[in-house]
Amino acid sequence: MNIPIIATIAALWSLVFQQCYVAQARGPVTYVVGDDLGWTLEANPESWTRGKKFYAGDILEFKYDTYEANVVVVEKKDHDDCSVSETSAFYTSGDDKIQLVFGANYFICSDLPNQCAGGMKMAINATSRPPRPLRAH
Repeated sequence: MNIPIIATIAALWSLVFQQCYVAQARGPVTYVVGDDLGWTLEANPESWTRGKKFYAGDILEFKYDTYEANVVVVEKKDHDDCSVSETSAFYTSGDDKIQLVFGANYFICSDLPNQCAGGMKMAINATSRPPRPLRAH
């Protein structure tokens, strides 16, 4: 076998591969918080996040009865203390879509007393998106 010919073929194949394939990022995914139960104590929001991989840009959809709940985006201290502050963002539509930012995201329910302390809160760490596997175009 002729080594220069094999090297040339390998180099050409590499060029063809690079030209025909591109990496594409995965688009945002929408998650309904609590699945069929929605944003409720029964859905156990803190455990609902387990086993899921969240990325910055993904969307959380909070579905709930507006007479029984709300959604508040809070800082870590407020999440831990089940409190709200001047930096908290309140959502009250009953079908709120909130896009995750890179890093820590904290959510609580502050509408009825003791809901947050009873477990109606969650913390999500949204990481950067991995590239999509290479595919032909």
